[in-house]
Amino acid sequence: MSTIFFSLLLTFLSCVQSQIILTQKVAETGRPGGTLTLTCKTSGFNLGNDWMQWIRQVPGQGLEWLLEYKSSSSNNYAPGVKARFTASKDTSNNIFALEMKNLKIEDTAIYYCAKRSFLPDQWRATGGTAKMIFGSGTQLTVEPRQKSIVKPKLSAFYPPKSSSKDAVQAAVCLASDFFPKDISLQLAFGDKPKANVTRPSVLKPDE
Repeated sequence: MSTIFFSLLLTFLSCVQSQIILTQKVAETGRPGGTLTLTCKTSGFNLGNDWMQWIRQVPGQGLEWLLEYKSSSSNNYAPGVKARFTASKDTSNNIFALEMKNLKIEDTAIYYCAKRSFLPDQWRATGGTAKMIFGSGTQLTVEPRQKSIVKPKLSAFYPPKSSSKDAVQAAVCLASDFFPKDISLQLAFGDKPKANVTRPSVLKPDE
């Protein structure tokens, strides 16, 4: 009887384990110096009582542990992110969150929320090993803000008429208030050859 009961207990616990779900947004975009909050919707367990983790994977690298969190008084952070990252729980809505301040380009990565769990036949009391249940991950991309294209305002200034055939005359074309700062103008004066003027951009990549 005890063997049958133990088998049924393991089956029941396995079902309970399979109901744990961690749901994350597929992707988010942040700006250098900005603030962004990632969220993880949880179900199948009591969020308030459990330790949770945030882990990330930078492209081309292995997993990087960021923090473990149970409450505002029980938590541990990796030294490299402690000053900028803050975890929190909204137990009324079953949401585990990660607020990131002063974002950097190198924060671009896939961020996973995770829950430490124990296999039904490997309980803590028996010295069992823990396993991690991961969310699907959120791809965070931190990139400079791209400005919208603005067409230039063009103003033409023509020289006064001169009775002298040898007089040097110049026409001026003023381009202003445009983006990006690359521009190519073509000037035409009657039947004379057209002149091409190009102004290259001097902007930094993040401007």
